[in-house]
Amino acid sequence: MSNLLIVIPAYNEEKNIVRVVERLQTEYPQFDYVVVNDGSRDSTPELCRRHGFHMIDLPVNLGLAGAFQTGLKYAYRRGYDYAIQYDGDGQHRPEYIQPMLEKMQEGYDIVVGSRFLSEKKPRSMRMLGSNLIELALRLTTGAVIHDPTSGMRMFNRSMIEEFACGMNYGPEPDTLSYLIKNGANVAEVQVKMDERMAGVSYLTPVNAAKYMVRMLLSILLIQNFRRRNP
Repeated sequence: MSNLLIVIPAYNEEKNIVRVVERLQTEYPQFDYVVVNDGSRDSTPELCRRHGFHMIDLPVNLGLAGAFQTGLKYAYRRGYDYAIQYDGDGQHRPEYIQPMLEKMQEGYDIVVGSRFLSEKKPRSMRMLGSNLIELALRLTTGAVIHDPTSGMRMFNRSMIEEFACGMNYGPEPDTLSYLIKNGANVAEVQVKMDERMAGVSYLTPVNAAKYMVRMLLSILLIQNFRRRNP
């Protein structure tokens, strides 16, 4: 068993999941992985079973937070030192896992795969939202996270335990804010991400706007009242 687990939450990813997992198996067999099928209504679980993929098959849709926490509970119980959040839609590139792991081993708790550490953000409404979240994080924690909405994040053992044993730990910027306030050391590694291979993202313009507003309110207000479990 490797000391790193790739956690792949998947909801209705029948057009992508085989390609994503087979690339990991072929090119990066040194890393373990698990697909967390989040109550998909398409053939995602059937394809995973047919190809013999390692899978946790949730009977209902829990959403990204529930699926990811399920993966980290698995990582915690299996004794992994590191776990990485990895999209099942083909946007994340596996060649950046090793550089993120090397950065993590310098002593960080969380490493974010950042699209904008050394590259400028394009001008768009979505990037405006990202800039606002970046500013909110800076104002509330003092930390500068250039790509706070990146879904490619790696966690060490203590963070795995935090997600596995705590409540309400979604893999989102507001949780990042909360963990930094509680002493987590966060670094970024420059990565590139691809466009979704197939299928439709849930982040429509309307959903993206709602997401940004929710994150801003949570970071600037709600996290101030959050208490850590002993």
